[in-house]
Amino acid sequence: MAGNSAQPRVSVTSRVLDLFGAFDDDHRSLTLSALARRAGLPLATAHRLVAELVKHGALVRQNSGAYVVGRRMWNLGLLAPVETGLRQAAAPFLQDLYGATLATVHLAVRDDAVALYVERVSGHASVPVVSQVGSRLPLHTTGVGKVLLAHAPEDVRTRVLANLSRVTPYTVTQPGRLLTQLRRVLADGYATTSEEMSMGASSIAVPVREASGEVVAAVGFVVADLRRDRARLLSALQVAARGIGRNL
Repeated sequence: MAGNSAQPRVSVTSRVLDLFGAFDDDHRSLTLSALARRAGLPLATAHRLVAELVKHGALVRQNSGAYVVGRRMWNLGLLAPVETGLRQAAAPFLQDLYGATLATVHLAVRDDAVALYVERVSGHASVPVVSQVGSRLPLHTTGVGKVLLAHAPEDVRTRVLANLSRVTPYTVTQPGRLLTQLRRVLADGYATTSEEMSMGASSIAVPVREASGEVVAAVGFVVADLRRDRARLLSALQVAARGIGRNL
């Protein structure tokens, strides 16, 4: 048929999603040329689409000329049913955990092969914490991540084990060693890390199960040292996880 081409036409929606996909934890602010390059779009196309997104508040142009994701997209993201219901169910328990320990509390879910942090209550102690709400961190480097990885489908574990990046000198990058740890997580019901995501920080985490028994999230603490308070922190997390599960 006249006018047809061998290549399918790329929709405007796909191009817009490619633009948003250009942002990640390491690229939170991008120039127009960087946006176009990372999205695989011609500069003129990116310029036109970005102008529309800025107009509607989906992107924001900073004084430097670079672009960041706008609050409108953040507000839409909060409407996602799983994260919204989970955050609401978990909120009082996360506050109780923080109130009892003054330690940083994390709530995370698995987003394919990474841990997506959906809530965080910051502690007073000067412990280095790299995560933020919305952060995506490797599953093998954090307590919540190891819990989620231990309960992930086999194909996800296989992909993660094949790509164990090193973040600190203490990050576990040996597949056999990590598999042993994941078996312990399943047997013991909790995971721990020691300086595997950031120096000077340890973590402990437990699974959150819905009524069917399926693990839908992980909740954990980040502290300077687990050797003294591990039992107390673990007990508090287990109580909170059961409460969150009931609320779900």
